[in-house]
Amino acid sequence: MLSTLLLLPLVGAILVALLPVLDPALIRRITLMATMVVAAFAWSLLVYFDPAVADIQFYEVHAWHDRLGSSFSLGVDGFSLPLILLATLLMPVAVVASGTVKQGAKFYFSLLLLLETAMLGVFMARDWSLFYVFWELTLIPLFFLIDRLGGQNRQRRQKAALNFVLYTMGGSVFMLLAILLLYDAVPTHSFSMSAIAEASPGLPVATQVWIFLGLLIGFGVKMPIFPLHGWLPLAHVEAPSAVSILLSGILLKMGSYGLLRAVETLPGAALLLQSLLVTLAFVSMIYGGVLAWRSRDLKEMIAYSSISHMGVVLLGIAALNPAGFAGATMQMIAHGLVAGALFFLVGLLYERTHTRDIGDYASLVRTMPRFAFFMVLALTAAVGLPGTAGFIAELHALLGGFARWGLWMVVLSLSLLISAAYAFRTVGRLFTGPVSATMKSVPDLSRTEMTAASALAFGIVAIGLFPAPALNLVGASVARLAQYFGA
Repeated sequence: MLSTLLLLPLVGAILVALLPVLDPALIRRITLMATMVVAAFAWSLLVYFDPAVADIQFYEVHAWHDRLGSSFSLGVDGFSLPLILLATLLMPVAVVASGTVKQGAKFYFSLLLLLETAMLGVFMARDWSLFYVFWELTLIPLFFLIDRLGGQNRQRRQKAALNFVLYTMGGSVFMLLAILLLYDAVPTHSFSMSAIAEASPGLPVATQVWIFLGLLIGFGVKMPIFPLHGWLPLAHVEAPSAVSILLSGILLKMGSYGLLRAVETLPGAALLLQSLLVTLAFVSMIYGGVLAWRSRDLKEMIAYSSISHMGVVLLGIAALNPAGFAGATMQMIAHGLVAGALFFLVGLLYERTHTRDIGDYASLVRTMPRFAFFMVLALTAAVGLPGTAGFIAELHALLGGFARWGLWMVVLSLSLLISAAYAFRTVGRLFTGPVSATMKSVPDLSRTEMTAASALAFGIVAIGLFPAPALNLVGASVARLAQYFGA
């Protein structure tokens, strides 16, 4: 089933590339149908997935090179399946957000589907060598999507694409060295994640720490955490709206997902480096929030806020207890929905007004009431308002952190206050005051755009009001990981 799911978007990419027509609207509709087929297949896995089982499910393995110990092995558990569902949900939204793509439509939509294949492969891989292949594969479509199809300033978009690739490849070097050290250090000489996880606790503590630090750098660049975040703001500002949706909604989660796998593989090193992890989390939360509050560009503001929100994920992981792990996983899901909605809405607003400066707007609630509703909902969810997915995630991270560090969780509260400051400032600037002449004729969301925004809004509110299904989905995997640390 997982091989089929992995091949579906790849087949879609090939079909789109081979289409004899050049009509951008038709290409976009075919791509949208392909992403919806992939989403339907992925969500059907919930019927067969047993949330009470912590072990890997739908496992399949095909040997690549017996002597090297590498294999094409796929599987999912409570950590990976929710991210697969999130990725397949955001892909149709990204296609809807690509309505203005006319030139090079075949190339653009083929790259989107190729990117989906690579993202799904990262979350399904149960072999570190296969994981690394899919991890690096995401760079190819992202580079061209930003460099060739990004912002209007050619020099800036080329700089953004190059920065992204150099940062990610630089981090990947450390990750590759760490994986090779793991392979060499364990007696099994296999890249299998389960085999390495079983053998790695027997390694010397110093070796575990150095390997974990290599993985932390590689995954920290992608999350991103301070001070490895330099590529993020420029990449988001210059990327097409659809790419920003996927970059913030899914690509950042690849880093935090990989860090969870690193903690599972090297629990001794994670315990020794717990203080480092929580320090990086606190700095990321405050630093990202302050930069978001200072920003006037809407896309840049959301990009900086992602650093703060991924800091909450790192805080949950650093707690090394069930509440913390649950909070980290739920924050990945919540941030994917919220950031996806924000970049989707801001992208649509930019297409209509050709500006992202927050000072250029006023009282859009009169001309764009539907847009105003979804934007306010997404911004309040980003703050963690009760009744939204963000509240459930941050509450679990707070409980996990309080159980470990007590009153130090005041730092998380300060981060939430900063988030509230820039969120409500944005609401005030966008939707209050007199209507300017240039904004009187801005059209509201279309029916298709409303459908896409409603899907994300439903996820945000449904998890906020009824969190039990989502928590049950990750519960068994969270409990198994927490057992490594005596919880």
